[in-house]
Amino acid sequence: MTGGSVPAVVIAAPASGSGKTTVATGLIGALRAAGDRVAPFKVGPDYIDPGYHGLAAGRVGRNLDPVLVGADRIGPLFRHGSAGCDIAVVEGVMGLFDGKIADPAPEGAAEGSTAQVAGLLGAPVVLVVDARGHSQSLAAVLHGFATFDSGVRIGGVILNRVGSARHEQVLRQACDRVGVPVLGVVPRLAELAVPSRHLGLITAVEHGGAATAAVDSMTELIATHVDLGAVRSLARSAVTAPAWDPSAEVGEPVPGGPVVAVAGGAAFTFGYAEHRELLEAAGARVHVFDPAVDQLPEGVAALVLPGGFPEEHAADLAANTPLLTTVRELARRGMPIHAECAGLLYLSRRLDGHPMAGVIGVDASFGSALTLGYREAVALGESVLFEPGQRVVGHEFHRTSLAATAVDGWSPAWGWRAAGASAREGFAGGGVHASYLHTHPAGSPSSVRRFVGAAREFEVHSG
Repeated sequence: MTGGSVPAVVIAAPASGSGKTTVATGLIGALRAAGDRVAPFKVGPDYIDPGYHGLAAGRVGRNLDPVLVGADRIGPLFRHGSAGCDIAVVEGVMGLFDGKIADPAPEGAAEGSTAQVAGLLGAPVVLVVDARGHSQSLAAVLHGFATFDSGVRIGGVILNRVGSARHEQVLRQACDRVGVPVLGVVPRLAELAVPSRHLGLITAVEHGGAATAAVDSMTELIATHVDLGAVRSLARSAVTAPAWDPSAEVGEPVPGGPVVAVAGGAAFTFGYAEHRELLEAAGARVHVFDPAVDQLPEGVAALVLPGGFPEEHAADLAANTPLLTTVRELARRGMPIHAECAGLLYLSRRLDGHPMAGVIGVDASFGSALTLGYREAVALGESVLFEPGQRVVGHEFHRTSLAATAVDGWSPAWGWRAAGASAREGFAGGGVHASYLHTHPAGSPSSVRRFVGAAREFEVHSG
């Protein structure tokens, strides 16, 4: 180890669709099968890939997103998530140098890019190249990626989707020409495709046993075709900052241990591991439940409804009428409710015609237009999460839209500027904070402490 941090490799690619997730997930599984304790990470706000990483590693997958949490937290979060491990595998996002779009464009690595995270960790990059259509010109591609940014080290390449022995020979010659070691050669195997939908891969939770089978296949593929010893020898990191500590982030825990229910199950799969850790550090007793089949726990004092795919499970959610009635009543009584994206839809009157909790007078429907991107948002009023004027960076990612029916009494949760125009989004009022915006609690830990404090106040006044 360097500087006391776990050695790491960053799995990147020239562009999306090159096979990063297959290689990263398979590598995590292959290293684990060989006896390594592997820490899995994903660059960016993606919630889906970490689920597959977690299956492969046997421990929770985590995200490293400098845009959402700040560059200064990446090293500490890496140290926290890799504690007790032998090696870390970090899957990148999009192309190696792709990140948050800024005007003017930065001279170095784009904010939030795989390249930026690799630099912050001091870890080498393994470039996954989709070899279809590549021949001798691969040398020029690798030369460009190796020399584009002096702060990024390309430690090796994995040639993916190679068509034949002759194809492999030509590609190896191209790699030798520019001095980039070949760490593995993976043949074309279409049967490893993981089912996808409108926002990416189907989550590991929803895919069930098929997800485990897919991970097993990826593991076997990479164990067979990648030199694990070479990957281990390449791995490095240079993080000297101390590990992130949720207790230090939230301060003195709220007394009394209020019960905070967090929605899970197939419909609510978008959440960060650090959120629960911060809730518990702030004094909450966290209870995970499935809104499709469960009721709220006894003595619940607050509710977290994270993101996910409720539109895929709307009928099941609508069928749990007792829970919908309870949530509506507790919201009326002022119980703290933190709802993000899927959670916002759950609080609507209807979702694609299916009755929801009816807390907010909007109807939600799935459409074809994708809303996607980082938002630099400011809290427009006081809520159970934020003080007025508090600034956060969040991320939108959805294909649903809202049609207002009766929204009197609600204030917008957020304001931001997009495409040169001012935007107001979300709903805040009473104990409810509901929005399409996904935030990373590690980027604003004070909001978690504030939420647990509000839970305690509700508990005391309800008792």
